[in-house]
Amino acid sequence: MASRLDANAGGADFGSTDLGGIFEDDDFAEAHEISVTPFIDVILVLLIIFMVAAPLSTVDLPVDLPSSTAIPQKKPDKPLYVTIKSDLAVAIGETAVKRVDLVRTLDATAEPDRERRILLRADRAVPYGELMAVLEILRAGGYLKVALVALEGVPDATAAPKP
Repeated sequence: MASRLDANAGGADFGSTDLGGIFEDDDFAEAHEISVTPFIDVILVLLIIFMVAAPLSTVDLPVDLPSSTAIPQKKPDKPLYVTIKSDLAVAIGETAVKRVDLVRTLDATAEPDRERRILLRADRAVPYGELMAVLEILRAGGYLKVALVALEGVPDATAAPKP
């Protein structure tokens, strides 16, 4: 026993590979595998959130738009829609406004930039004169960049001009 104490007088024997079986157990070995299950769970939750939120971020006024065969232009990041419904009511986004308050309400929006493009949507049943009246109100208010919105695709046979 004395020889063992003399050999171990400085403390533990660091040269020994057998330290009481501490490192022989594989329970504490490093795992080099990544569990993908939590990652997939997070992705599925994000997918559900975007599927619910995406329809809420669009303008949802029922308007029967005419169709057009023109090449679609790039839509702005945050489009500003002015809508003329079939009952000739005017709305900015989904908020109904009076025609006399149209320019004042546009000026009070979060981005009151008169150089900003306004997307004008009009129901198919709106007379041409009413559409031009709203365009004139916007022009008189200093909003000169107005784009007309139509459905993409082939126009109806009833909407085609007669020769």
